[in-house]
Amino acid sequence: MTTEQTTAADGFAYTLTRTLNAPAVAVWQAWTTPEQYTQWTGAAAGSVEMDVRAGGVWKATMVTPDGGQFPLTGSYLEVAEHRRLVTGMDVPGKPEPAAMTMELDEQDDQHTRIVLSQTCDTAEERDMAEQGSAMLLDSLSTFLTARA
Repeated sequence: MTTEQTTAADGFAYTLTRTLNAPAVAVWQAWTTPEQYTQWTGAAAGSVEMDVRAGGVWKATMVTPDGGQFPLTGSYLEVAEHRRLVTGMDVPGKPEPAAMTMELDEQDDQHTRIVLSQTCDTAEERDMAEQGSAMLLDSLSTFLTARA
C-alpha cells in the first residue's frame, strides 16, 4: 500500500492506494451492500442502511474492540457504479460532511486498484482518518481474499 500526505491550501489531505485481489464489481459490492459491509467493517449486525445513489443516505453503528458502539451517518455525494464513490460523513459541529473519495481501477479480471483520498481540516484529523482508512483497506482485503 502506498500513502501520500499533502497539505493543500484548503486543508490536510491523504491518499491511500492498494491493489486488491478481486474484480472491481466485487470490491464495489463489498463497499455498497449492507450485508457485506457489515462483515468487514465491524459494524453492528442490522445497523447498516445504504441508499447508494447521489443524494442517498447511509448509516451504520460501529463496534469498537472493547464493545463500545458509536453511530455514523452520512450521504452519497457522487456515485459512478464500479468506478467512483464519494461518501460524506456527518461530523457534529460542522456544517459540511467530511467527504472521502474511493476510486476503483480494474487492472484485469482479478485485480483492482483502489484509491481512497480525503481532505481534512487539521493534521490530527487527517492522521486519524488516514489510520481508519488504512484499517478499512486491511479488513476489505482480508474479506475479499476469504471470498475468492
